[in-house]
Amino acid sequence: MTASLTPPEHEHNALVEQAAQWLADQANPPRPIIPALRQRFNLSALEATEAAAMSDRFRICRKAFG
Repeated sequence: MTASLTPPEHEHNALVEQAAQWLADQANPPRPIIPALRQRFNLSALEATEAAAMSDRFRICRKAFG
């Protein structure tokens, strides 16, 4: 078995990324965001926070690069 070269703090599970993509696609994001992500995607509070931050980066990249 090979060891992962990515430190755990930089790994994102697929569900967090899916939640981030979903949130980035919302014209009117749900408020409050964290409870909505937790309920919709069954995420922990930390995972929902990571997804919210990631969705902001997705939006910025979409604006910058189309």
